[in-house]
Amino acid sequence: MKDKRNLHQKVQELCDCFATTDPLMEMAKVPHEADAEEAALKWVALAVLHGVTAGAEKIRISRRSDGTVDVRAKYREAPLRSPGSEIGSKIIEALKHVIGVEGDEGKSPLALGIRDSSLELKVKYEKDGAEEHVTLKFPES
Repeated sequence: MKDKRNLHQKVQELCDCFATTDPLMEMAKVPHEADAEEAALKWVALAVLHGVTAGAEKIRISRRSDGTVDVRAKYREAPLRSPGSEIGSKIIEALKHVIGVEGDEGKSPLALGIRDSSLELKVKYEKDGAEEHVTLKFPES
């Protein structure tokens, strides 16, 4: 990442920055961003905000062996718009870095402050053969 600040802190700042926007509308713009690493962090922040406002149970980002990335949110099992292969790969790498995963699996809580509230997500990384998955699990409301 170009900005060597703590990635967790950067996601936190982006959550605060985009807290009053429409996360889905902003997510649609992410694949067109010039800086894929910055776009990946922005997408994570927007996914968290979307999950909170839409009452998501979890959001799962998957990278297939051919490099394609898809995203699924569980509330009514509706797919979210994919950020594209390049940014999707950066999202997975950034989240692995934030939770400190170095092997084929790991999980960790991720605490985020959003405006005057706080939120603790459970982030899980799994690698199954050539496929990778990162799941953001939201607390029950």
